[in-house]
Amino acid sequence: MTSSTHDAPSYGRLFAIAGFPRLVASMMLARTAGQMVSLVLVLFALQRYGSAEIAGAVTFLSILPGLVGSPVAGALLDRHGRTRLMVLDYVIAGCSLALIATLALVDLLPVAALLAIVTITSLTQPLSNTGVRTLFPLIVPRHLWERANAIDSNGYVVASIVGPALAGALVAAFGAPVALVFTASLFSAAAVVALGLRDPATKGETGRLLPDAWRGLAYVARNRTLRALALAVSTSNLGWGMFFLALPVLVLQRFGRGPEFVGLLFALLGISGSVAVLLMGRVSTRGRERQWLALAMLGEAAAIAIVMLYPDPLIVALAMLALGIATGPFDIVLFTLRQRRTDPAWLGRAFAVSMALNFVGFPIGSAIAGAVVPISIPLVLLAAVTCETLGAVFAFVGVPGEDALA
Repeated sequence: MTSSTHDAPSYGRLFAIAGFPRLVASMMLARTAGQMVSLVLVLFALQRYGSAEIAGAVTFLSILPGLVGSPVAGALLDRHGRTRLMVLDYVIAGCSLALIATLALVDLLPVAALLAIVTITSLTQPLSNTGVRTLFPLIVPRHLWERANAIDSNGYVVASIVGPALAGALVAAFGAPVALVFTASLFSAAAVVALGLRDPATKGETGRLLPDAWRGLAYVARNRTLRALALAVSTSNLGWGMFFLALPVLVLQRFGRGPEFVGLLFALLGISGSVAVLLMGRVSTRGRERQWLALAMLGEAAAIAIVMLYPDPLIVALAMLALGIATGPFDIVLFTLRQRRTDPAWLGRAFAVSMALNFVGFPIGSAIAGAVVPISIPLVLLAAVTCETLGAVFAFVGVPGEDALA
């Protein structure tokens, strides 16, 4: 066997890396739980309180506080390592969900208590989200990054198949509190699997937490690529947040279907996305990142437009398959581009800030949709299409090519 053949990128060589299979297993458990809880909380609010506004507020507060605290989370990850902080977040998430379920079962869960619990839980989420994301380039050789990012992205996609389908089925069969208890058990399992994972050290902290967090913000602000991604991806996620809340309302109120159908639709998105991710992981994206990003966002806009124009259950199901195909390339290109253009010493801080800025549009979009959906579902979907299209424009125009960085 020649040296080039021996070193050729492959998924087999990727999973032969020490600790990588355990990292993926823990990641899959946590992400499946995360996909479940996002949908269960929306269904829970719609069913228990009968309010899209409360559902939007729950989604908003379950995400945004953690995004605001992401610079501090990034500094903690660079300072204290990733595995222990990931486990801490999984434990807090599991306990919080169990608490919500318990209070709901004994009928002691006013809206204020629910919002307070999801807000507190949100604060530690960047520890695991960023921790996992930054472990990948630390333990995986550079020539395997595309394949590692395919596994990373496919972790979201597979979780988006299993999580929503399981969430919808559990809510329909046993109620949201039981679904929350099951989700809490998945977070607990993720914590157990993650214990003792190899955690390569990185240097770059000064010893002072808040100044380190501020330096992470400044690093992203100076980095042309991360700055452009923040504008483009947050705009796209503004539309995705609107669609995420509008779709369950459309299914439950307009179609008259149950939670299991909502879960099935999101599962279809995950199925097609899984195939797209694995195929995209074999493609080198270097030098073509902004084109791929813009094309993926336009594909997402087209799929949401189909839902808006043809609100029929079968057409919507086909649109979700198309949406998954568009999402697969988007994730891999985004992950790989961010890795290539971030100094390894800044992975925790820069990734935490960058991921927070990229995702901030989602909770804002959900909150807006919660207020507007009772007035007009098509208006929300039109706004989502507009945001996805603008995101594509911002990506194509704003993300610098490699020649511009030289």
